[in-house]
Order: sequence, then C-alpha cells, then structure tokens
Amino acid sequence: MTITINPKNQKELRKVKTFLKAIEVDFWESKDHPETAYLNSTEANKKHLQASLKEAEEEKLVEIKLDDLWK
Repeated sequence: MTITINPKNQKELRKVKTFLKAIEVDFWESKDHPETAYLNSTEANKKHLQASLKEAEEEKLVEIKLDDLWK
C-alpha cells in the first residue's frame, strides 16, 4: 500500500515524519517524482538504473521492432 504526502515546507515535513514515527508506520523519503520513485527504492533498482543509463550514454542500445515487442 502506498500513500504519497507532499508537504509544502520543511516544518510540515518534520511534523509528518514525527507523526508517522509516533504511530510506528514505516516510511521512506525520496526527492524523486512519485511516479518514478520506485526506480531508486532499492539498491538493486538503483544499480540496474545506473547500468542502463550508462549503456544509453555509451550508445549500447538494442533496437526492437514494434512488431516484435510482445513476442
């Protein structure tokens, strides 16, 4: 289950974190956009993302034809 909270400032952020700790709810913070936060949510995801970005920078790309995409 996921809840996204967007505090307006550091004061609100501290209050939210204090509350979550008080009621013993686990949470993690990310400065990423919520839509892509999962890409950095684990060390394995981070490593995979970094490797993929490096391959793209080095133009080590694989072209897949649209007709072959779901084969």
